[in-house]
Amino acid sequence: MKRFNDSEIALLLLAFVGLVLTAASAKADFTFGKPVNLGPNINSSSVEIDPSISADGLELFFESRRPGGHGLADIYVSRRASKDDPWGPCMNIGAPVNTANWEQSPSISADGLSLYFSPWTGVYGSDYLAVTTRASVSDPWGPPVNLGATVDSSADTWAPSISADGLVVFFVSGRAGGLGGDDLWFTSRATKNDPWGSPVNLGATVNSSLEECFPDISADSRMLFFSDHMGGPWRPGGYGGQDIWVTTRATTNDPWGEPMNLGPVINSSYWDLSPNISADGSTLYFCSDRPGGIGSADLWQAPIIPVVDFNGDEKVDLKDFSKLAQYWGEDEPSVDMGPMPWGDRRVDIQDVVVLGEYWLREVLPVELVAYWKLDETEGFIVHDSAGGKDATANGNPVWQPTAGKVRGALEFDGADDYVSTPFILDPAAGAFSVFAWVKGGGPEQAIISQAGGVNWLAAGTSQGKLMTELKAPGRFGTPLFSEAAIIDGEWHRVGLTWDGSTRTLFVDNVEVAKGTQGTLASSQGGLYLGAGSAGRGEPGSFWSGLIDDVRIYDRAVRP
Repeated sequence: MKRFNDSEIALLLLAFVGLVLTAASAKADFTFGKPVNLGPNINSSSVEIDPSISADGLELFFESRRPGGHGLADIYVSRRASKDDPWGPCMNIGAPVNTANWEQSPSISADGLSLYFSPWTGVYGSDYLAVTTRASVSDPWGPPVNLGATVDSSADTWAPSISADGLVVFFVSGRAGGLGGDDLWFTSRATKNDPWGSPVNLGATVNSSLEECFPDISADSRMLFFSDHMGGPWRPGGYGGQDIWVTTRATTNDPWGEPMNLGPVINSSYWDLSPNISADGSTLYFCSDRPGGIGSADLWQAPIIPVVDFNGDEKVDLKDFSKLAQYWGEDEPSVDMGPMPWGDRRVDIQDVVVLGEYWLREVLPVELVAYWKLDETEGFIVHDSAGGKDATANGNPVWQPTAGKVRGALEFDGADDYVSTPFILDPAAGAFSVFAWVKGGGPEQAIISQAGGVNWLAAGTSQGKLMTELKAPGRFGTPLFSEAAIIDGEWHRVGLTWDGSTRTLFVDNVEVAKGTQGTLASSQGGLYLGAGSAGRGEPGSFWSGLIDDVRIYDRAVRP
């Protein structure tokens, strides 16, 4: 480890202070924020799929099956004046690219002058890879050109993704020599003036006996996103329907690693597919038919959430900078965040820029799916400080600061007060945790429950001991009870974790009960804070006391 003398530390701090004041659009480590629908200028009542964002972030190309085009599916584009502006109305890019058949899976080159895609004539085995070019971004697209006989195949060949240097195209094909149905392949060339070489299968680490589709290569060519095939079968370990995965490599000369699922923030129990990451690594675009869309399948975007709180105290300050400085000039992934979200294998000024953007800001754990501080002092909207989902307070809740607490808390009268939220997660979809601070309450009163489901956390029995009704479906499922009473009038932090096989209850960060289940029963409802699973219609289920700082994570955390 390199050590610094006083003058070196002073220079680093001086540079850091300057970057705090001037940093513009720094990026952070690798995780995702809440997906947002791209809206009616992009999406229609039909299917929108295969997004491809230009390197400057000002053009978004995609495939749409909406009526009024040239054929069964056409390529469209939407533009905006700057990255801060909304997307404008989409336009069909027209002939000669779009025809009476099917044009799909556009991939725009880094210079914005070449558009790779896969035409389909409607006959099995007739997908192939083509490219159309234009002289400038304001000129029309020219006639498409087939990538050549070396790349073409009698089997389907589709969904191209062009690398930033224009020398490698990743694509999908069911040709001979693969490991399953459709596999991921690539073809390369020495220069942009050379022909494309023979396709190469990405191999058994990435491809499986199932089907891998929709590849998207990052701008630094170190991350390859892809998704399951629309028709299945799908990789095990997902969240239902098609999921999006990523494989990584240390350098472009290294082999690809084992694919990882992007997790429940991006993946849902619905279709989630055709990923595309922006050139700066700040945004993931993808297609999903999840609730909240406009058509049968829409385009969505998810921001990259920064991971800059190295010591876990939820604040970015000199402690975090000191840890970064410890590894200056080294390849240390835990503090390597720039210029791409996954770093560049060297801790340097790029990482200081990232840290500078979040200096002295509160930073919540990246695993948070939802977080309600419950510290508002007026009104009836409980805001999610993690930027996720707002909740609505019904009945007549009393907002007040609470003695002994840094933050305020929400007081429930035990008669009809409760808070309802939109859908957060399905307990059957994978590991998760839920924690909250509570005070007061009574026997058999619920703290957190799910509409159409069961009580996640409650004061069960006449003694008010913490329990959960989350269990396996059917007669073999059993609730989990603890011996820890929580209605003694003192503040307690209560929690539940589920790791896919084991439920664990916590009181004041101490494990108080544990039990195994094969799975948990599925539920797609929103949550109730302060009311039982039957909601406001269940007498005696309402919490009579205080609830504060409710957190839901997408993994089994240890308090």
